[in-house]
Amino acid sequence: MKIANNKKQLYILLVTTLSSFLTPFMGSAVNVALPAIANELSMTALSLSWVATSFILAATMTLIPLGRLADIYGRRRFYIYGALIFTVASSFCILSPSQFFLIAARTVQGVGGAMIFSTGTAMLVSAYPLEERGKIIGINVAAVYIGLTIGPFVGGLLTEHFGWRFIFLFTAALGLIITLIATATIKEEWSGINGKHFDYAGSLLYAIALFSIIYGLSQLPSLNALFLIGTGLLCLALFIFQQLKSPSPLLDIHLFLNNKVFAFSNLAALINYCATFAVTFLLSLYLQHIKMLSPSQTGSILVAAPVVQALLSPVAGRLSDRFEPQIISSIGMVLTVIGLVPLIFINNNTSIYCIVFYLIVLGLGFALFSSPNVNAIMSAVEKKYYGVASATVGTMRLTGQMFSMGITMLVFAVILGDYPISAANNYLLLKSAKFIFAILAVICCVGIFASLARGKMHNGNNNH
Repeated sequence: MKIANNKKQLYILLVTTLSSFLTPFMGSAVNVALPAIANELSMTALSLSWVATSFILAATMTLIPLGRLADIYGRRRFYIYGALIFTVASSFCILSPSQFFLIAARTVQGVGGAMIFSTGTAMLVSAYPLEERGKIIGINVAAVYIGLTIGPFVGGLLTEHFGWRFIFLFTAALGLIITLIATATIKEEWSGINGKHFDYAGSLLYAIALFSIIYGLSQLPSLNALFLIGTGLLCLALFIFQQLKSPSPLLDIHLFLNNKVFAFSNLAALINYCATFAVTFLLSLYLQHIKMLSPSQTGSILVAAPVVQALLSPVAGRLSDRFEPQIISSIGMVLTVIGLVPLIFINNNTSIYCIVFYLIVLGLGFALFSSPNVNAIMSAVEKKYYGVASATVGTMRLTGQMFSMGITMLVFAVILGDYPISAANNYLLLKSAKFIFAILAVICCVGIFASLARGKMHNGNNNH
């Protein structure tokens, strides 16, 4: 019986680790392929940014509602459906005849991704005893970093030698393997909150708010954009008010109001992802359009930051058990600012060695920030709130990434307009990138104060 149980646990660990690798791999690989995609599908800088944003926006809009539905109706079922949807959408990406088709397929992929994100960790935690959780979550997180690390390099090689569609062929094949293994080996169903009501009104307000704000940013400076952003902000305010009144809320707003460490740690995470996510997207365009490097050369350079993250994140996590996460995370945020500021001054003559150095500093900053910050969030709540806290961490990550791309789209819309990136307007691409880096650096400076404001966690100060 014990052997059978161990086998079941290993299969769950295998599929969730593969899926934890899959999405960061795809995201970082696609970033390197963007110029090739733009060239083949005649895309402008603005429409190209939707290739990255559509996936994140769809995942962010649906992550919490789908996680809640999975808790009610069964996490295994939602996980397998999510892997299947992701695989089918990846297949559509391979066949994309136009930019609109590709963006639509990426949107569906984002919904599948959200179903995987919202259930994988919960299944893993449900399958293993408390004393083994730290170890298996560590394996899971390592898979995320491995995906981020090899994504740019493999994506660059595939794009250069076979074409960008092979990135989606790889993700479709891996998605199919995950679906088949999960269907064949995971028989147990987990649903922890049967009988609870699903908050349809909250889900709708939440989705409309996020979509309106991000789509509105891409439409600036038109009047239509102001209407969309206004609608989004109104829906966001209504969502928060409605959640405070709801007996079965999607998002427990009271956790933020009553727990300073939890609230400010989540705010710091949101700001950090917002300040860092667009960097790889912009540097991929800079290296290939302005420095005229090949996709594989670009991938080899962009790998610098995730390698540092992968090596130092476990060390930072251990440090946060001994010292205040508030201090370590804040040092990480300061290093991120130090990495971002020189990027404001890049030009045609900036050396590749400088770019690699800036990426290493950013990787170090992110490593010192991320693990201690997650430790602070999870340690700030009681065990019964672990699921909510985990979903909130995922939401802050995706929302931050989405706003990072929203800022990028806004600047592209204003400076580059609806024109393709070409040698003739490379100077506008560079101007846009420098302006975006300046905005991200300022945002990250605000994040330092959010990180410091959370207060101390050790010495009995994190009692709930």
